[in-house]
Amino acid sequence: MKTILVVEDTEDDVFFLKRALKSVSISNPVQVVDDGQKAIDYMAGNGIYADRAAYPLPFLVLLDLKLPYIMGLDVLKWIRGRREFDDVIVAVLTSSQQDNDLTETTRLGGNFYFVKPPSAQKLSELVQKLASHWGHTET
Repeated sequence: MKTILVVEDTEDDVFFLKRALKSVSISNPVQVVDDGQKAIDYMAGNGIYADRAAYPLPFLVLLDLKLPYIMGLDVLKWIRGRREFDDVIVAVLTSSQQDNDLTETTRLGGNFYFVKPPSAQKLSELVQKLASHWGHTET
């Protein structure tokens, strides 16, 4: 089953996102990193992330923009700078409603840009919409 990588530094947001995934019957394994440097290390297979059995490459990255160490747009730029990740879907999921963040996400090759919704119900609806775009299957 294909892995989802969540790059999010707020524990509550991780909790609600995992709950939303479950609520719409997405049972893919979820890996979580809490800063931009760890996201890059995960994708590159650096350090502990070299064990691809334990840390498989994701097909989907759910990326926050406001992260410690390395910001989300820089992570996106790094991912899109590597041909081996061309097929990885990167969905920005952020609290930022700034037009320039959306513009930069698009310019850097992000597949989706979503503002985090204010309720668990709306988050489940957003996750369902995202799943329909990637052709959700349980394989």
